[in-house]
Amino acid sequence: MGLFFETLCVRDLRVYADANDGNVFHYRDKNGLECDAVVHLRNGSYGLIEIKLGGETLIEEGAANLISLAEMIDTTKMKKPSFKMVLTAVGQYAYMRTDGVMVVPIGCLKD
Repeated sequence: MGLFFETLCVRDLRVYADANDGNVFHYRDKNGLECDAVVHLRNGSYGLIEIKLGGETLIEEGAANLISLAEMIDTTKMKKPSFKMVLTAVGQYAYMRTDGVMVVPIGCLKD
């Protein structure tokens, strides 16, 4: 189910990004570090997104991956990410964790 959910989320993210003159990409480097979606806008701003079905363990795993990836970015060559987000299948409310990672249920993207 995770792959199916990820595909649906990327589709939704592409619709939102396109409406804001942006694109959605997948990121994977030679060390195996990856990010499910990178929303990149024409003005150079971008956000890192991990897509997880839900559950505290998976959210923690996604947040840790985003933080690791953001720390590896050379900010002398490119901007730091505008946001880091774990997109989940369950929940009624989005919230910001103390480490700066947003946790957003897919249903909240409509607003």
